[in-house]
Amino acid sequence: MSGTSLAVCRILAGALALGFAFSASAEDAFQSFRQLDSTAKMPKLNAFSALPGGASPVAGKDVLFDAKLTSEGEVMQEGLVWRVFSPIAGEDGKLPLVASSEGGSAAFQLVPGEYFVNCAFGRAGVTKKLIVPAEGKVAKQTLVLEAGGFVLNAVAGADQRIPPNELSFSIYSAEVRDNGDRALIMADVKPNAIVRLNAGTYHVVSEYGDVNAVVRADIQVEAGKLTQAVLQHRAAQITLKLVSQPGGEAIADTAWSVLTAAGDIVNESVSAFSTMVLSEGEYLAVARNKNKIYQREFTVKAGRNTEVEVLLRDTPQVAGAAQALTDRN
Repeated sequence: MSGTSLAVCRILAGALALGFAFSASAEDAFQSFRQLDSTAKMPKLNAFSALPGGASPVAGKDVLFDAKLTSEGEVMQEGLVWRVFSPIAGEDGKLPLVASSEGGSAAFQLVPGEYFVNCAFGRAGVTKKLIVPAEGKVAKQTLVLEAGGFVLNAVAGADQRIPPNELSFSIYSAEVRDNGDRALIMADVKPNAIVRLNAGTYHVVSEYGDVNAVVRADIQVEAGKLTQAVLQHRAAQITLKLVSQPGGEAIADTAWSVLTAAGDIVNESVSAFSTMVLSEGEYLAVARNKNKIYQREFTVKAGRNTEVEVLLRDTPQVAGAAQALTDRN
């Protein structure tokens, strides 16, 4: 087993400011990537020997390929995708695919000439130009990916677990373009999924629910290491209901609007129970039922999932006043 150590990082990102806390583990990175846990399998071979104009075929030469995460790492045994391309673009402007293989090490028969060889490991990859000589053998080709990865998750507040179906992550380039945007690398990444990337810094956006609970963090990927990143959401799940008395049954056919302290509408729905995730802060719940409006101010605290009851006696107004409230936003 490789001596490459696994760096485990815990990253806590607040809604307004990001704080990072890291903890290390001695778990082997290659074990996490699961390249060395299974018996090596020979990949299928794809030969390319066609010559233009129907000329006599030229014997292909055996070319062996393997790959490592780092120059000092072990040879990878699985999870790789190999592709060999001709350097001459076709009519569609793309480089023709000559051969491909999946698994660990690869072996191809290639006629003398020039090629581009690409090795991909998830979203990580490296491309090398290869010249197959007309005379002599071709040395084994070892490609170094300089790749690692991370596993993403998040909590609400200090350590409140968030249901996986409420979380999603997007991964962007750390570099900001002239227009202020970043290049999207991966979207809708699920919690606890291993994301394999080339070494470098990436900008990660975590969304909790679908209203306004969003945090961001820059995460460093180190070659040969798997980083566990846990982002911290300053948010909580809130359930609103309109009741005639405290603890009473929720009244059906209620239209809800949730406004920030500044008066901006952040969510609207129609139901007896309105459940949503909101970032930490002050809000106003507005309920409309039978041409009347009821409202109540409430506070969201990070990690504290709460049920907010709006009573029928809470500041009742006519529907016209309710409409005026939303029109000004």
